[in-house]
Amino acid sequence: MLKQGTWYVPTLQVYYTDWDPGDTESGKRDRKRVALHGVSFGKALRAGVKMAFGTDVGGFKWSEPIAAEFAREVEFGMTPMQAIQSATSRAAELLGQRGEIGVVAPGAYADLVAVASDPLADVNVLEAVQFVMKDGVVFKPSGDRIP
Repeated sequence: MLKQGTWYVPTLQVYYTDWDPGDTESGKRDRKRVALHGVSFGKALRAGVKMAFGTDVGGFKWSEPIAAEFAREVEFGMTPMQAIQSATSRAAELLGQRGEIGVVAPGAYADLVAVASDPLADVNVLEAVQFVMKDGVVFKPSGDRIP
């Protein structure tokens, strides 16, 4: 992957819910799959493989925060900043949009989220977004628009 410049967009969190019972073949498969994720993610990270944030939306309820993926990335070796960058500047790079998205800068497209505390101290706070700012307009989770 590294030699070819291949991007790794892991899907981690989706495999940690809705397991079948451990004494069934499908339950054994569920646990075996999870046991390999951390190992392969860590190897790729240490090797310097380019990574971007990813999930398989549809493998979990759409009402659940996608942000649980950040905690898995940190659990498997990323720093909180690396995990955040995997969903912002690194994802922009993967899409060929460096400097246009995934960054807060003049002329860039940027939607901002606010959380109650420092995500570099605890990346889990990204699961509880207080508001989103899109095109200069603040939206609360209730859908209320704040001028």
